[in-house]
Amino acid sequence: MSERPPISPRSPRAALEPEQVPPPPKRSDRARNPIVIVGNAIITLLLIAMIGAGAVYYYGRQVLEAPGPLREDKIVNIPQRAGKRDIAETLNREGVSDVNPWVFIAAVAALKASSELKPGEYSFQKNASLREVIATIVEGKVVQHAVTIPEGLTSEQIVARLSDNDIFTGSVRELPREGTLLPETYKFPRGTTREQVIQRLQQAHKRVLAEIWERRSQDVPVKTPEQLVTLASIVEKETGKPDERSRVAAVFANRLKQKIKLQSDPTIIYGLVGGKGTLGRPIKRSEITQPSPYNTYVIEGLPPGPISNPGRASLEAAANPARTRDLYFVADGTGGHAFTETYDAHQKNVAKLRAMEKQIQNDTVEPAEDAQPPAATAPADTPTATTPARPNQQKKPPARPANPAPARQGAVQSSPPVVQR
Repeated sequence: MSERPPISPRSPRAALEPEQVPPPPKRSDRARNPIVIVGNAIITLLLIAMIGAGAVYYYGRQVLEAPGPLREDKIVNIPQRAGKRDIAETLNREGVSDVNPWVFIAAVAALKASSELKPGEYSFQKNASLREVIATIVEGKVVQHAVTIPEGLTSEQIVARLSDNDIFTGSVRELPREGTLLPETYKFPRGTTREQVIQRLQQAHKRVLAEIWERRSQDVPVKTPEQLVTLASIVEKETGKPDERSRVAAVFANRLKQKIKLQSDPTIIYGLVGGKGTLGRPIKRSEITQPSPYNTYVIEGLPPGPISNPGRASLEAAANPARTRDLYFVADGTGGHAFTETYDAHQKNVAKLRAMEKQIQNDTVEPAEDAQPPAATAPADTPTATTPARPNQQKKPPARPANPAPARQGAVQSSPPVVQR
């Protein structure tokens, strides 16, 4: 047995180093196959892509679903022709969103809504998420503003109201004919043109008038829908109490049937100021008999056209008046009117009104200490403002009561009242 050669001492580093570098491991032929190499690369890329997509999905979902910064419901206007970046900046400025505009654009693309964002005024709820914000804009349900057109306004007055309302745009090219607009409460989105508003009011009027005309009373003394509107416009201006419209309409219908002049104060005013609607002062006695196509103290029957735009209720009343024989009505001092069939009964109501006026004056006006004695009163058979004449000799009617109640003075009286409209 041979002896081993003595082991020469080496340094620790030398002891750790191999005497000879081992050859690299041999790769199998399969591993060196290009197809395998490409396949492995594809799998690796797919894994990286899946991990990246998962991360993006998780982040995107967090961005879309997280509660937004809005602390309370808010209305925001998205302008016409606003791009996605403009919309994002508007939402950020209004506190609806707090994401980067590029994140908003990416979210819109992810939701496939790039071509569906609609301009308009939208109401966003408190803490609305980005998904909810985008869905609201895509859905296009813009805020609807309630706009009330009061009954009894002229077309000129309605156009003036529309011009003063800043939710509308544009102007009205041509003043609509009187009595062709239906007063009602409508809803419009911001940006609606005033021409579109007028068209909608006209369409509503045509629809409602056609419905009411079809079910009108067969003995109503009007021959055309236009005449019905004219009668309704007078009814509308004569009373503001819903429960009186049919009775006021009956008075005018009865007078038309008996060929008695309508004697309606609002027709005097319309003949004087037209579409302006209000006179701004009492009717002068000289104006009561002033010739005018609309003055029903002068003309026979209905005026040539409406004096206002009547509402549905007045159209209904004109088409189906109450079944009465009333020919007169006068303010009762409480906001309504007293109706009578005969002139004598009417005069009694006028006397009651005068007594009420006098009582109010005594209660509210103290006589001066050095007041002069009253002038001599006119003879009992002389017509005055407080003693109206018989219908065939009357010159002026009793004045409106001093009571500030908003009652319209019925013009169908012994003679026209000198009243403030």
